[in-house]
Amino acid sequence: MFDIGFPELIVIAIVALVVLGPERLPKAARFAGLWVRRARNQWDSVKSELERELAADELKRNLHEAQEALRRTDQSMRRGQDDLQREFDSVGEEVRSTGAETETARDVAAASAPEAAAPATPAQGHKEGGDERPNP
Repeated sequence: MFDIGFPELIVIAIVALVVLGPERLPKAARFAGLWVRRARNQWDSVKSELERELAADELKRNLHEAQEALRRTDQSMRRGQDDLQREFDSVGEEVRSTGAETETARDVAAASAPEAAAPATPAQGHKEGGDERPNP
């Protein structure tokens, strides 16, 4: 972190021994260790909080992307449903119009069928020659 090597640490220890003396040096070392430990704990706390925030942001972004994908899929499915409904309606109209044409043709055929089956001779019970009396 500070690029302090072993020779620099030896120089710091010698200066501390000269300044503090052999009686206060162990207490100062414990005090320095305590502060270093607290600083590391603070740094780890800040780092973990930052990682949690970044993870939460990433989750929010993924959630938003998933919601957008669902929204696009929903819109696509609705368009497909509308297209299928229109196609279904047009086929239904074709079937109804074809069915109506078929019924009309069937009605015309049925109406013309008795005329075609009717005999060309005069009706029974009438004589030719204008005598319209029934036969006994």
